[in-house]
Amino acid sequence: MRNTRNLIATVGLSVVALTGFAQQKSIIGNEKLNKYVTYFNSIDDEAVKNYIPNAEAFNWLADQAPVFECPDSVLEQNYYYRWWTFRKHLVKSPEGFIFTEFIEPVKHAGKYNSISCALGHHIYEGRWLKDNSYLKDYIKFWLYKADVGQSKQRFHQFSSWVDDAVYQNYLVKPDQRFLKEILPALDKDYEKWETERQLKNGLFWQHDVKDGMEESVSGSRRDQNQRPTINSYMYGNALALTKIGQMFNDQALVSKYQAKAAAVKKLVQDSLWNSSEVFFETRKAKGGSSNVREAIGFTPWDFNLPDDRAEYAKAWNQLLDTAGFKAPWGLTTAERREPTFRTRGTGHSCEWDGALWPFASSQTLKGLANLLTNYKNHGKMNAKVFYKELHQYAASHVKNGKPYIGEYQDEKTGEWLKGDNPRSSFYNHSTFNDLIINDLIGLKPREDNILEIYPLIPKNQWDWFALDNLTYHDKIVTLIWDKNGKKYNKGKGFMIFVDGKQIYRSSGLKPVKVPIS
Repeated sequence: MRNTRNLIATVGLSVVALTGFAQQKSIIGNEKLNKYVTYFNSIDDEAVKNYIPNAEAFNWLADQAPVFECPDSVLEQNYYYRWWTFRKHLVKSPEGFIFTEFIEPVKHAGKYNSISCALGHHIYEGRWLKDNSYLKDYIKFWLYKADVGQSKQRFHQFSSWVDDAVYQNYLVKPDQRFLKEILPALDKDYEKWETERQLKNGLFWQHDVKDGMEESVSGSRRDQNQRPTINSYMYGNALALTKIGQMFNDQALVSKYQAKAAAVKKLVQDSLWNSSEVFFETRKAKGGSSNVREAIGFTPWDFNLPDDRAEYAKAWNQLLDTAGFKAPWGLTTAERREPTFRTRGTGHSCEWDGALWPFASSQTLKGLANLLTNYKNHGKMNAKVFYKELHQYAASHVKNGKPYIGEYQDEKTGEWLKGDNPRSSFYNHSTFNDLIINDLIGLKPREDNILEIYPLIPKNQWDWFALDNLTYHDKIVTLIWDKNGKKYNKGKGFMIFVDGKQIYRSSGLKPVKVPIS
């Protein structure tokens, strides 16, 4: 099996060279990657081995993952740790490659230990790997194969922003043939969600457990509550299908999904916005708002749903309030002033009534990045807030002094509330590296051949950083910031290289749009 895999890898590299991904000399090399992988391997008993075992992790990551370095050692180490753990979840099944959520088999999983809950996270994270065929297999698995031979639905076992994620993947790794192939299935899947979950008022409902957020403050395992999550996802999906339709000049599809996106957007703002609470909140099945702020109220910004209004931006002020979401160890999933905060048990099930969940933290940070990048009204938010919370999120990846990512944590102590349960180790239920690449460094994928960078690194925070070996639009991109010109000896300022050729330089670290071909 290993010899076969190595042969495949060799052939793959040959194909890569022929298609424009020829190996070039890296600006920063792989010394840090090797250092981190060696360390991570040394603290792991590797109870589960999937497609790429630890012994092959360095070679695979050196070929597949962008390399990154910065003065913030917490961010830097966790960047490599998350690639190292993401690689652990790559499984070659009889029906193609998939990424798992749990490293250990769990009872509620489908075939090959597959679970759809974090599918959108997996696609956002995995789109930055060089070989996009892993994600293409994974997407096709969920669209065509996951429910075959199963006694219950697996793809719709959880809410999903798959259409949005598929489109975002395309923006990094353009492949119109693949999009055209799966477009009918995406269209059909959206309609299926409407049949299953859309109410007469036009909003979508979901049980909290099917949002992956069971035992939440506002949720229910039985009531058909109208939640900001699924409605934001369906808006994002409709918007993505609109853009895909425009790509193929399919005016019928464009008109269909433009109308759906506009309708959901209006309903979310009219029905889920609680003006007295200044927050997007769950609407109860029996009517009325839940009157409680939860992290899911930030989800609309993950898809740029809210209008650019000062009133909506004020919702983000709760991120700075210790009675809101700000806790010593990170951002809570429910506001801390809520009377039932953290009262639903600890560790016995999955309580989303206040504890920290990486799933929610990564969604909230993505929404905040979108607010700062795409909106004029920011409330009290700025790049310093984003950076501080991203740093804290990275710092939370620790257990007993060693790197760790699990299910959920105590907001005051950072204790992982599943304890030593092996299913919690290497929990692949969130993003991190996408937040570094897409949001902090700010590479904003586009359909055209303009490379857009919108960094959220606070002024004077770093004197240098490098992001290298990043494949984008069939090219290799390198981004360097060297304030004094002494770190990389290529001159002062912010530089962009494409396939080894410098195409841009500026004295400051600021937003830029530059043609790449």
